[in-house]
This record gives sequence, structure tokens and C-alpha cells, in this order.
Amino acid sequence: MINFNTFSAIWQTPDLRKKILFTLAVLAIFRIAAHIPVPGVDFVALRNLFEKNQLLGLLDLFSGGTLFNFSIVALGLNPYINASIVMQLLSFVFKPLENLQKEGEYGRQKINQYTRYLSIPMAFASSIGMLALLQRGDTKVLGSTTPLETIAIVLSMVAGVTFLMWLGELISESGIGNGISILIFAGIVGRIPVSLGQTFQVFDPANFLNLALFVVMALAVVAGVVFINESHRRIIVQYARRVRGGRVYGGGATHLPIRINQAGVIPIIFAVSIIILPGVVATYFTGAKTIWLANLAKQTASLFNNNNFYSALYFFLVVAFTFFYTSVVFNPNKVAEELRKYGGFIPGIRPGKYTADYLAFILNRITLVGGIFLGAVAVLPFLVRSATDITTLAVGGTGILIVVSVVIETIKQLQSQLIMRSYEGLIER
Repeated sequence: MINFNTFSAIWQTPDLRKKILFTLAVLAIFRIAAHIPVPGVDFVALRNLFEKNQLLGLLDLFSGGTLFNFSIVALGLNPYINASIVMQLLSFVFKPLENLQKEGEYGRQKINQYTRYLSIPMAFASSIGMLALLQRGDTKVLGSTTPLETIAIVLSMVAGVTFLMWLGELISESGIGNGISILIFAGIVGRIPVSLGQTFQVFDPANFLNLALFVVMALAVVAGVVFINESHRRIIVQYARRVRGGRVYGGGATHLPIRINQAGVIPIIFAVSIIILPGVVATYFTGAKTIWLANLAKQTASLFNNNNFYSALYFFLVVAFTFFYTSVVFNPNKVAEELRKYGGFIPGIRPGKYTADYLAFILNRITLVGGIFLGAVAVLPFLVRSATDITTLAVGGTGILIVVSVVIETIKQLQSQLIMRSYEGLIER
């Protein structure tokens, strides 16, 4: 990790200091845009809706805190994140995209361009759906609008998504870290002072022990997230020696790292996308004239508002999608074939099918641990709130997972750039 001397060295490096200041300037612009509201929104009703609907809270998390204010960038980066997941999955099943992914920097830029194109129709669909949700009679968040006003609001929200994608690209190209991740990180961290203020406003000295328990659990969760994110299983790989023209090639040993949390936060995003649909669809049919349909819709909506059922289903979906996504991004048969092609083998395991079976055996058990961890992190806020009765703060959940992951990756990038510049200085001497 970065200590004071390392931070001082980073700050004294002109180009790194420039990158950091540029990133902070872009983040300031992002936070200003996050507080420019869409006209006609009843913010009291909006706050009440967020308190009653946990799913909107999750969507607000991935938007970087912009949905809570229903600002001009209310959709945040949700359409871009969904488009990125779609493109990533397509690259494993669509041959032209898979070939494009292998073309290095050019292929990466092309896929990023296609992802941005796909984000626009997704942003239109998301803005129309969000507008319809807020215009429902029981929410009273946004009153009836004329067709021209509706078009203006939808276009503003789509333009907000495009604006945030542009800011993210600026950070990635001229700043520090991954721009999209940094913006989401800034949105989550920006909500912390508001949550702390709300907590101290309603704080009862009699609940001091609950608050102390909350702080201890929060520190334990952060430590657990760091430990799991950095943990991996190292599988030793030995390369056979090859003799060509009197020279010996290969013969070295390395390791194949398999991370416990290979999927990151993507299974949680998948789970949110699935679990939000039944409840949202059911609310549209609660006022249906057909009695059985209205009753079914009310029962479905009530079921998905039940914290116990919601938490159990959420946990199961996260674990299931962890296995699904890991199986997509890590193919044991493909890895075994690549090892065989380049003369590599795992000591004690025959190449080919036996190596693939061995990798699958290890991967399934590691993925189970990672899936249970992600599921526990996802439902932990509900459990902690029940145990401590503190509803204005959340410990665990996707927020901490994102924040910790972004901090670790950004620190690693800063350290690598500092080391690279140190080597450049030695070469110049």
C-alpha cells in the first residue's frame, strides 16, 4: 500500500501530479452535474420512495448517487455498465467480436466504441422506464407532463449518460484509474457525508453500543473484502525444455493464478437486473380491472417487498450468476489447450482432458467460496440493519465492494507508474 513517502514521491512527479489534479477536476464537474435536478420532481416524495424501495437504492448505487437527486445525470452509468456486460458476453459467443478482442489496443478501442453505441438505446429505454415509474399515481414523484416535456426529460437523461461516458473516457485517457469505476466510486463516497449527517440527526445515546457494533462490523467487512479480492489459488505450471539448433528453450516454472472473486461485482449487477423485474412489472398491474390479475400483482409486489424473501432470492441469484459468469470468462478446456500448445503442464497431471478436469475441479470449489462471499456481501446491509436498527447507514453491500476494488486498483496503477518512471530515470543516467 501507499505510505507517506510513496505519496510524496507521487506528488513530486510532475506528470503524475497533473493526472491526479485532472482527475479531481473531472470529479468536481461530475458532482456539480449530480446536483442539477430535472424540473418538476417532488423531492420529498422521491426520498420517501427510495426509503420504501430497496431496488431503487441499488440502482442509485450503480448510478453513482445521481438517481437519489434525480439530476440530469440520474441514470448514471447504468446503461453503459449493462452495455459493457452485453458486449463482454457477446465476445465469447460471437466469433467476429472474439477475433476483434484479440487484436490488442485497436480491438479494445473498437469494442469500447461499440459499447458506447449500444449504451444510447439502452439509455433511452431506461429513461422511459424510469419516467413511467415516477409518474405512477401512488408515487407522486413526477406529475403529468406534456409530450414535449416528456421528450425534453428523456433527451436530457440520455444526454447525461453520454456526458458521463465522456467524462469517464477523459479520466481513463488523461487521469488516474479506470474512468467509469472512478465516477461510480466518487458517487458512492459522495453519499457518505449525507448518510453520516442523517445518522447524527436521529442518533440516540442509548444506541451507542449499536453504533459501536456497526463500526466494528464495517471494519471487519472492509478487511474481508480486501482479503477476498486479493486472494487467489496458484497452480504451478511447468514448461518442458526444447532443444533447437543447439540451444535450450523453456524449462522454466510459473504459476496460473485463479482468483477467488473472478467475477467482481458483475453477478450482483445481473442479480439486480433480474430481481427488479417482477416487482416493477407487478406494480403496473395492481390497478388492473381483472380481479385475479390485480390480486396476483398485489401478492407479487408484497412478496418482493418482504425482506426475508428478497434477501434469500438475492443471495441465490448472486451465487448462481457467479458460477455462470466465471464459467464464461474462464474456460478450463481452452486454458488446458493453450498450456498443451506451448509445452506447459501441471506437475502430476496429464495434459489435455485431465488438465481441463483438474482445473474445473479447482475452479468449481473456488467459485463456490467466491459466490457465497458475494452473496453475503450483497445481503449484508439488510442483516446489519436488522441487528443494529441503524437505517441511515449501510455496511457491506456492493458499495464497499466497489470502493475497495477501485482503491486497490488505483493504488496499484499509481505504484506501477511510479516504478516505471524510476526505471526511466535509471536508464537516462
